[in-house]
Amino acid sequence: LRWGIIGCGAISRQFVKDLLINPETRGVRDVKHRVVAAGSRDLEKAEAFIVETGASGAKGWGKYEEVYTDKNVDIIYVGTPHTYHYENTRDALLAGKHVLCEKPFTSNAAELRALVALSKQKNLFLMEAMWTRFQPIAHEVKKVIDSGILGHIKVLHADLSGDFDIGNIPKTHRILDPMLGGGGLLDLGPYPFIWTSVALYENIANGRQRPSSIVGSMLKTPITGVDSSTSITLNFDKLEAQAILTTSITLPSPNPPLTMRFKKGNIIIASPIYCPPSFTVQYFSKPGSGVIVKEETRMFSHTGRGHHFIADAAARSIRDGKIENDTWNLECSLVQMEIFDEVRRQGGYALPAGVEKVV
Repeated sequence: LRWGIIGCGAISRQFVKDLLINPETRGVRDVKHRVVAAGSRDLEKAEAFIVETGASGAKGWGKYEEVYTDKNVDIIYVGTPHTYHYENTRDALLAGKHVLCEKPFTSNAAELRALVALSKQKNLFLMEAMWTRFQPIAHEVKKVIDSGILGHIKVLHADLSGDFDIGNIPKTHRILDPMLGGGGLLDLGPYPFIWTSVALYENIANGRQRPSSIVGSMLKTPITGVDSSTSITLNFDKLEAQAILTTSITLPSPNPPLTMRFKKGNIIIASPIYCPPSFTVQYFSKPGSGVIVKEETRMFSHTGRGHHFIADAAARSIRDGKIENDTWNLECSLVQMEIFDEVRRQGGYALPAGVEKVV
């Protein structure tokens, strides 16, 4: 699969470095990847990006449009700031390219619905780069949940936070600038949500029913008005289960950052929740006792950071003629964006005029 990269920042660098790792190091022999183009608004930056990532043979472009129209490109990876995702993805689809777009997919659900309609009209593959969902650990955690060995899940606690030193960084930093969708919700919130999806939304017994209740609370920084700490409570009535999700840009995550609580035990996932190195299954002496009589810890390691797993999934979907991925489909992304829209509404966080291109 021949990739064109839009945006030459840190996340794109990591993605490309993972993309260029020999697939056989992870036991993959059915798909391969090649980076053939990289675009930035600054040609020198694009060319430096190619050298730094080791994407030898790739063409550097000084305009995004030149990557969209590059005949050697099969799929565009969008690694630009959040609030540019809609326009960049739209333009790539209009140029006839498949798209893998970084999280959060868009600024709001309306933008995403427009992109989904366009991808279907063009019969092109479209996917959010929710890379954590494709790491081996996520598949193994889901197997434990689906096995029923722990009984029914009742509560999930998930946090992703970080101390961004917001009092000493420029107001134009992505985490502070409302023009870039700054704050914890859009930048960090997708990761607590991915585990909510694995454990609750995608739960066999849930039947992919959306949460019946969404309650959000935001604490906003006086520096720029973006959310500095956000909490979300989601009810899944069919499961009689609840998820409590939190993000903050003023302090690190607790340890452990992610706990799934079942009638017969717990699943504890290690930090960082976007690429955890391990998870522990705790077994109770009897259902509801809370007395841990056995623990099993499973460790995971692989070459690279882990972005290559989602690239493999995208390549297989395109090879098989699909316009969305079966594991993390467009409906999963829509559910997430609808939740985020509602939390922003409840928290009174409106993006500046003109940022949202579809409302």
